[in-house]
Amino acid sequence: MTLLITVFAAVIATVVWYNIGNKMSIGVLCFLFWGASIMWFVDAIFEYAELKADYFAPAAADMLNDAFLGLAVVALALVIWLIVLLIRDPKGTVRLSLKSMSK
Repeated sequence: MTLLITVFAAVIATVVWYNIGNKMSIGVLCFLFWGASIMWFVDAIFEYAELKADYFAPAAADMLNDAFLGLAVVALALVIWLIVLLIRDPKGTVRLSLKSMSK
């Protein structure tokens, strides 16, 4: 489940990046999601090597835990992306807000 969730997030982020460009630092989000997808893919390969056919019949509790972990990874990547977005401030919104507060 973690692999599926991160791959879907990576594909969605890549499509958004392709359509709007890197105006909002979407490239960072793509790298985060694709990096997580590669990590979970390597994990799946090693787990399959260990479990063989049992890999394709996980318990319901394991699937639920994996789904929560996948959603937590996506949430953490979004938080990191928001921090990067606030630091880079591509539209200058934060800068203008800080200037108006200092007056």
